[in-house]
Amino acid sequence: MSTDLLKNILFPEDLKKLDLTELPELSKELRQFIIDIVSSNPGHFGASLGVVELTVALHYVFNTPYDRIVWDVGHQAYGHKILTGRREQFHTNRKYKGLSGFPNIFESEYDSFGVGHSSTSISAALGMAKAAGIKKEEDRQIVAVIGDGSLTAGLAFEGLNNAGIENTNLLVILNDNNMAIDPNVGALKEYLLDITTSKTYNKLKDDVWHLLGHLNKLGHNYRKLAQQIDNAVKSLLFKQSNLFESLNFRYFGPVDGHDVVYLTKILTDLKDIKGPKLLHVVTQKGKGFKQAELNQTTWHAPGKFNKDTGEILKIKSDEPLPPKYQEVFGHTVLELAKKNEKIVGITPAMPTGSSLNIMMKEMPERTFDVGIAEQHAVTFSAGLAKEGMLPFCAIYSSFMQRAYDQVIHDVAIQNLNVVFCLDRGGLVGEDGATHHGTFDMAYMRSIPNITVSSPMNEEELRNLMYTAQLKDKGPFSIRYPRGRGVMSEWKTPLKEIPIGKGRLIRKGSDIAILSIGHIGNHVVEASKELEKKHIDVAHYDMRFVKPIDKDILHEIGKNFKNIITIEDGTIVGGFGSAVLEFMSENGYTVNIKRLGIADQFIDHGSPQELHRECGFDVEGIIKTVTLMNKPNILSNVG
Repeated sequence: MSTDLLKNILFPEDLKKLDLTELPELSKELRQFIIDIVSSNPGHFGASLGVVELTVALHYVFNTPYDRIVWDVGHQAYGHKILTGRREQFHTNRKYKGLSGFPNIFESEYDSFGVGHSSTSISAALGMAKAAGIKKEEDRQIVAVIGDGSLTAGLAFEGLNNAGIENTNLLVILNDNNMAIDPNVGALKEYLLDITTSKTYNKLKDDVWHLLGHLNKLGHNYRKLAQQIDNAVKSLLFKQSNLFESLNFRYFGPVDGHDVVYLTKILTDLKDIKGPKLLHVVTQKGKGFKQAELNQTTWHAPGKFNKDTGEILKIKSDEPLPPKYQEVFGHTVLELAKKNEKIVGITPAMPTGSSLNIMMKEMPERTFDVGIAEQHAVTFSAGLAKEGMLPFCAIYSSFMQRAYDQVIHDVAIQNLNVVFCLDRGGLVGEDGATHHGTFDMAYMRSIPNITVSSPMNEEELRNLMYTAQLKDKGPFSIRYPRGRGVMSEWKTPLKEIPIGKGRLIRKGSDIAILSIGHIGNHVVEASKELEKKHIDVAHYDMRFVKPIDKDILHEIGKNFKNIITIEDGTIVGGFGSAVLEFMSENGYTVNIKRLGIADQFIDHGSPQELHRECGFDVEGIIKTVTLMNKPNILSNVG
């Protein structure tokens, strides 16, 4: 029976008034609160359930916000938000103008570092720890909580490596649940599994921890002896030094991440141990909700669900729904791979999200999940391409930002035929600024040798993928949005698209609209409404940002004075900029209005709300065209 402990906790100081024995009940209530809210307001589910006890223990022991808790990725931070003054607002999580789905320094002083991408916590926490040392804040505790597969990324190891030589008061908590979105992969996973499943090691480790748990009562020599015993245990059982201690971290664990009382006692003791230290906590993703425990990938972010039955609530429609772009990619890459034995698939820890799992299931020997390691994914692809393979490297647009140097240095300079399938291009919605794929067209078009493209629909995606795997196409980028396309029947015969050639969608004489990608479908709808206003719009689907279709641009420059470009990406250096550059360099006197994402970061909300905010929803296009059709209203400043 609930004791309603949670309703009396607004901030961590309220939490600290509880008796230690009340923490298990509070954890139960907090877990149920997350289930209640996320079932009707979708978000990241399993990860936050898995760290409920750890979250309670952290805020019970540490003096937040003075002490810094740095959450990695942020999938785990729902309980943290609820305990730090945002319980009453939590129902607005990920909604337009509501709470961010991730820690956000502009939202709360308890969010010590903004996050959304993985593996940043250790480096950021080390910076904070060094700053505390410089400022003589000897009592300030710095904690990095890393999990959900984030330790597989190179950045995490860079942070560990640097932290090991800096004598800072830093605690790294490894939340080990053997999962990212999909199950973890790699040698590190096997290493951690060896530690967590060795019964002999864990029994001896418990004995050592019992000794370490009395540090406040023991002298220096006993501490040294306890550490020597601990090291000896690891050396005997694993025939090597502990990975983390080889990096000069004091290693503690593994411990049960769902025993909140034990965690509280451990964290209290660790506060008094100086220098870099790592606590290995074993948790279960989705803990406390049966379906989430059994199917952790699906329940990472399941959408709306029935909290009583566990049924995931799907959108019902009498009409067949168009497929998601991700599904079209997944089926098409498999179709191509069956015909082209050189094709291989690569993804950094997102086989399900990108739908590469479709090929992975049928061709496991030709698909590679390399873990959360985007830089490695790109250079690994470059190595495959150098030896004659044809890699399709599937990465979310915002994650590709992390591998930009590898795209330039390892792929483009060597003109290697790597196909970058940039998923989640454009405004992705509720994940917000850290996940919007707004920059890829701008940053890709500045690189020599690379083809930069974006399909308007599913058929175009298939044809671009087919074109990219033809002989000697070089580096090739195809970006497409999150979610559904527009075609219920999309399995059309594959055909080549001439590189750098757009297409005329609609003839017109008043204004020319040039679109790139899925957002062109908004232009199709807007054009129908504009026709009712007797405004004759020409619509061109350009398909390629680089090389851009010069024939079409010359035709437009000669025949139109008013031009609108539309892109679901930044207008700074993007598609519209390419059109502006062309018109200026070729001496055309035209008025150009660029619709897209302004020079700012866009917060979270549904794609429809964000498209409206940015002015390139259907109504925004109609408004822009109507104004531009009046003389001297809009200039060519874009």
